[in-house]
Amino acid sequence: MQKDFFYQTRFGANLQSDGTTRFSLWAPSCQAVSLEIENDTPLAMARDEEGVFTLVTECPSGARYRYRVRDDLAVPDPASKSQPEGVHGPSVVTAPAEYAWQTPQWQGRPWCEAVIYELHAGLLGGFEGVRDRLDELKTLGITAIEIMPINSFGGTRNWGYDGVLPYAPTNAYGEPDDLKRLIDTAHHKGLMVILDVVYNHFGPDGNFLHDYAEDFFDHENNSTWGTGIAFAKPQVADFFIDNVLYWLMEFRFDGVRIDAASAITDHAWFGKLRERVAAHVEQGRHVHLLLENENNDAGLLRDGFTAQWNDDGHNVLHVMLTGETEGYYEMFAQHPTRILARVLHEGFAYQGEINPYSGKKRGMPSGDLPASKFILFLQNHDQTGNRALGERLISLASPDALHAAYALLLLSPMVPMLFMGEEWGCRSPFLFFCDFHDDLADAVREGRRKEFAKFSAFQDPEKRKTIPDPNALSTFDTSRPDREERNTLEGRIWLDRTRSLLALRQRWLAPYLAQAHSLNATVIGDKSVLARWKLDNGAILTIALNLSDHEICRISEPGKLLYSSATRRAVEELPPGSLVAGLE
Repeated sequence: MQKDFFYQTRFGANLQSDGTTRFSLWAPSCQAVSLEIENDTPLAMARDEEGVFTLVTECPSGARYRYRVRDDLAVPDPASKSQPEGVHGPSVVTAPAEYAWQTPQWQGRPWCEAVIYELHAGLLGGFEGVRDRLDELKTLGITAIEIMPINSFGGTRNWGYDGVLPYAPTNAYGEPDDLKRLIDTAHHKGLMVILDVVYNHFGPDGNFLHDYAEDFFDHENNSTWGTGIAFAKPQVADFFIDNVLYWLMEFRFDGVRIDAASAITDHAWFGKLRERVAAHVEQGRHVHLLLENENNDAGLLRDGFTAQWNDDGHNVLHVMLTGETEGYYEMFAQHPTRILARVLHEGFAYQGEINPYSGKKRGMPSGDLPASKFILFLQNHDQTGNRALGERLISLASPDALHAAYALLLLSPMVPMLFMGEEWGCRSPFLFFCDFHDDLADAVREGRRKEFAKFSAFQDPEKRKTIPDPNALSTFDTSRPDREERNTLEGRIWLDRTRSLLALRQRWLAPYLAQAHSLNATVIGDKSVLARWKLDNGAILTIALNLSDHEICRISEPGKLLYSSATRRAVEELPPGSLVAGLE
């Protein structure tokens, strides 16, 4: 028997078992709201004392509707589940039970098995295009794909972090059932699917919340990304908690990654989210709650959140590989080797110290946490796309040192994450792109260029004009990974390297990483560290890393040799730009 997967959200349009549809909208700024279904006569909605408007009426799946919040303004549903005409068009009532799942018994995978592949669905051809890539990712050794935000946004192309309708998969990538088919196929192949969600702000195009729900916003806690969100209000908290449950239960995502969690000012919201997820997810199912969190809040990881993107690990490795120290890399400019040793030993580099970039204390102690609580990466959408010209690391670092750092990424007990194309040494840039128009397009273009005025390479106004226009279609097209590179000699070498390293991880490490923890990590020379971890089976993993351009002496053999990136074998020496890993 087909098992129905759906989650009745507090807000939005929900089909009922009797064939009616329940519509609910929080519009505290309004005294009257009417529902407009297709071309039928508008229907008055009932308002409660909290400003929640509700109506249950005959309405089939596929019907298009809007809310009339003023005589001169009808808006899409903020909890819309489908927007076939974009964020300015009508919303559509959906029927979750109509999709026939082929993998209803899928329970997910333990977190220690995770090898994450971050991707942008639009650049890979939408949901169907990603689906076509699953076999090669599985063969490579990937166990989870993480999709950049798919919430509906203004225009046809966007990173996804400018979304305005967080429940509606953007029509630019396909229909909701196309997304379900992608997830279903991934599960059939044994792959987890994680979704990046954005709850800290709304984009500038198509957000009508200010017109009918000004209480949704917290103007005293604005962030870098926009007007603050009033998470302390129950309706706002429920709106986003329901969104997580909607993705987990109806679409069967295996987890979500919460973008910029530090901008969520009500810390209690995280506990509410975790409790609600635990109450609704089926027993035995593996569901993972991931964080991007500038605060380095180790307490959330102790309290049940699965893992956090380890920006500290990326940033210090980037400094060591490229020598760049501008912008947020300034935090890692002093004693980077010592910082890397702390990352490998304790997880976070900043655990309460003053951040020289902001002048404020950052982080809390994390040394008691298992290594699997930290997601390590050399590249992602942010640190690549936030560069003016979107260069990949392969264009910025020496080949040997990059090989060694890549081996560290894939063999350390932290959970590794690759960015699309990284597996073949992709050289295509990944740029910031969007699809805004008129004055907004001009503001975004000039704001982007002004942002880089403080960087030495772009202090000349004429030089800043070379920064690609985010709104140009060519910027989007240029950001698409060039798959022809896979067939070059360099591409084949990188692909073989990736397969070999991930095969070693799967064979020798993954089964024993659930509670793996660091024994120590020490500086052994310039840009060189020696790190040791105890795995769940009692084995000791040792990694010796040398990212410098000279030899490091007196390195003892790390037990049974697991991997060496060096082109020549040196006894008690670590060649320049090399890594040696072993098991005892």
